[in-house]
Amino acid sequence: MKTIKLLLGFSLLATLFTSCYTEVVVEDDPGISIHQLLTSHELWYVDINSTVGYGETPFLQKAFTISFRNGVVYANNNIVGIGDTGNGFGIDIGEYEAYDMILDVYHDIDGFETFDVYQIDGNTIELYNPYNDTSYFLDGYQRGNFDYDFVFYDNIHYFLQEYEAWEKTYTSDFGAINEFDNENYLQFLAGGNDSTFQSSQDELGMNPANLIWDYTGIYGVGDVNGNMYLKTLTLDYDYFDNEYFELSVINDGKIELFHPSSETIYEFEGRGYIQYLKTSKSKGDGAAGTTDKMRKHRKDKVPNPRENTRA
Repeated sequence: MKTIKLLLGFSLLATLFTSCYTEVVVEDDPGISIHQLLTSHELWYVDINSTVGYGETPFLQKAFTISFRNGVVYANNNIVGIGDTGNGFGIDIGEYEAYDMILDVYHDIDGFETFDVYQIDGNTIELYNPYNDTSYFLDGYQRGNFDYDFVFYDNIHYFLQEYEAWEKTYTSDFGAINEFDNENYLQFLAGGNDSTFQSSQDELGMNPANLIWDYTGIYGVGDVNGNMYLKTLTLDYDYFDNEYFELSVINDGKIELFHPSSETIYEFEGRGYIQYLKTSKSKGDGAAGTTDKMRKHRKDKVPNPRENTRA
């Protein structure tokens, strides 16, 4: 009987000791801090199509990526130069403070914004803005595995908007004569319905600020199955029907338009680069510009890249 009691006593002590030890381990593990979370990825892709709520936080609507580095917020607001500007981080747009899973951002132009931060998984965070009851979802990447090319080609309509005008610089010798031969400039407008273009037949070599836009219509950019680098561009000309092109990007400032119906090739170069900075007006090449470029929810857009990354 004494032996049994003694064994029971040791068993009880062992159980109590194990219980106490487990509690100490839990208490001493505070988990990841908000600073560690925000800096765990070099780039946070703003997945605009996953936004929940009807409000808008301007600096997040403009940004393709956000980065948090030593109290400074960086953003890639432009498609032109993405991957190169600021060594891939973009430009300095403000400062931030982080504490108790709360993020306070002091944007250089838009002012103060505060967010509740939630970790969704190892690569995704939610920024909830209590003032407009809207959540933004950010996907984390390192610069080395972020597919800048995908983002560029997935947002071609924004790329087209980042110049005051596109000037025709080349027309192929081959191809049938057609109405579009007379168009020397194109402009793709930001803001509004985000799908308005203008065209001009003014002489080549003019300053974009002095152009007279002869026509205003609607444009659309589409994908080509199986080819990420080729897009379609449709310009709605009411008076001589739609003009359809295959659009290829030559570089950050030049595009090629192939006109299948006439088999003519055109090249256009961007004039008056509009950089979405932290000033009330855009700057670049003397452009007056506008800062009302806002990314919008687009149900027809392909999802943000997670596997299609370059080495």
